[in-house]
Amino acid sequence: MTEYFIPASGGESTYVEKRSQFLGHVRPVESEEEAKAFVAEMKKQYYDARHNCWCYLLRNGVERYSDDGEPQGTAGLPMLEVFRREGVTNLVCVVTRYFGGVLLGAGGLFRAYTKSAKDALDAAGVAVVRRWVETELSCSYAAAERLKQEVSAFDGLVTDTEYAAFVTVRALVPEEKAAGFAARVFDLSAGTVEVKTVGEDLRAVKVR
Repeated sequence: MTEYFIPASGGESTYVEKRSQFLGHVRPVESEEEAKAFVAEMKKQYYDARHNCWCYLLRNGVERYSDDGEPQGTAGLPMLEVFRREGVTNLVCVVTRYFGGVLLGAGGLFRAYTKSAKDALDAAGVAVVRRWVETELSCSYAAAERLKQEVSAFDGLVTDTEYAAFVTVRALVPEEKAAGFAARVFDLSAGTVEVKTVGEDLRAVKVR
């Protein structure tokens, strides 16, 4: 399957510019209905704010945004562009502005909404969704760190390390790279370490 990136969790941010307060919220969603419901929830929660600007984008190609009364092109679209650049999808973002009495101008608004969206995503983190092969290997203490490096080299993730007479390393490896990873470990260890496949799974794993 083709991998894709989503928020790892919900994320929030706060940014103040010339007494205007910008509150950013990012959430992972699976459908347009979920996205609309979150926008409605934020508008209800922050009913006393001057603006609740929002955007969402989904894997099926749906993209929507709103400036919610801000000058056209200064809020919703810049927020959407943040997520396009970051390569994430299946998310909704609402940035709430409490007006501080000082006009920011188009450039100031653009920067504030962009920063709020990016900061909220950074707080959420990013996860990759793909098919993973769950692997397990036993090796010597001396070889453990090198083999962990190989997991990373194959875009994998070490999920657990158990220390006993030998070191047991458990890792997730992208499905399409599992065979190459096993071959690499076999070569590095001169055939003394075998990579065992203990399962397969489609899941989201945080990568940043």
